[in-house]
Amino acid sequence: MSIYEYKAENVYGDEVSLKDYEGKVLVIVNSATKCGFTPQYDDLQALYERFNEQGFDVLEFPCDQFGKQAPGTNEEIASFCDARFGLKFSRFSKVDVNGPDALPLFQYLQKEKGFEGFDPEHPLTPMLESNLERMHPNYKKEADIKWNFTKFLINRDGNVVERFEPTADMDLVREAIERLL
Repeated sequence: MSIYEYKAENVYGDEVSLKDYEGKVLVIVNSATKCGFTPQYDDLQALYERFNEQGFDVLEFPCDQFGKQAPGTNEEIASFCDARFGLKFSRFSKVDVNGPDALPLFQYLQKEKGFEGFDPEHPLTPMLESNLERMHPNYKKEADIKWNFTKFLINRDGNVVERFEPTADMDLVREAIERLL
């Protein structure tokens, strides 16, 4: 199995087969426009611009499951991202990434690469860990997505090769992409 078996609705409401991305290196990310990690849009756009001609894309999925930090319609989110970040990579409709209504693609991603912890050096890690421990005492043992801007790195064969939590240094993400390209 690979991500190519899945479909998702793009930001314009069209169903897209992930087979359309066959042969590319991808980062699949759940995003939010009102999050402390929202500046990562700039990092993701920079990665896209740097590596797109080599067969790289970012697939962005807004998600409102973490602190209600992705409010608004698909159109409002896209408009915000266009105006503030000038995003050019592939964007999809708002989805759930956890729970019974999670997009099947995200269920698959979590099954392939579970949670391995936050970067202990990141300044937001203590806040994330405190909130998660209060809400889900066993969160460290569960594969589900913990917060906005969790990134899954996909190789050219459609396989999940790495998971980066939102606290991961974006240089590590860039280096992993370079290895696959």
